[in-house]
Amino acid sequence: MVELKNVSVTYNTGVDALNNVSLKINDGEFAFVVGSSGAGKSTLIKLILKEIDATSGVVMVNGYNLSRLKKKKIPELRRTIGFVFQNFRLIPTMTVYENVAFVLRVIDAPRKYIRKRVPYVISLVGLQDKSNAYPNELSGGEQQRVAIARALVNDPQLIIADEPTGNIDPELSYEIVELLKGINDCGTTILMVTHEHDLVRHFGGRIININSGSIVFDEVIGGANDEA
Repeated sequence: MVELKNVSVTYNTGVDALNNVSLKINDGEFAFVVGSSGAGKSTLIKLILKEIDATSGVVMVNGYNLSRLKKKKIPELRRTIGFVFQNFRLIPTMTVYENVAFVLRVIDAPRKYIRKRVPYVISLVGLQDKSNAYPNELSGGEQQRVAIARALVNDPQLIIADEPTGNIDPELSYEIVELLKGINDCGTTILMVTHEHDLVRHFGGRIININSGSIVFDEVIGGANDEA
């Protein structure tokens, strides 16, 4: 669960990035976060990951009170969160298998678990035939699927997808969101940041719109699929 209570963030430059924001995302939810550049979306993500601290208010993430979280506990918090980047951030010298396994090796997961978990997650994203391929041998959509597998492999409570469709062909964007929706159906909370309003209108669901550091809209809307 993610909860912000009366959270404000003011940067050293004097910029008010968030203004008294209160927000609650329950376990198992799928929420889109939309807003123009500079609206506060990136600040929200950095707060959740504890890359920055709130100037005031309380931030709770997966049972951690971030205002009280000691520095040595930050890696523990981040292991409960999977992150999908817009630009994939795959390691070019590693295969699909190795890119996904790397996440588990960093935390010293048992080899037996890695050998079982990694192929399973790669198959979930439909890339079981590409396990030995390198990133430059994959399409943009396939690279993003690897990035999603990497975010999922540690079985996080929450996945944050930051503009996950920004660097792939528009027609593949729907496939990526469908994939995230399928992961969400299995119980993982998904927070997807996007500027692609067509996607949001198509899928519907919970829409959180941030503008000038404030939440101006937070509702569940019907998608195009619901209108049939």
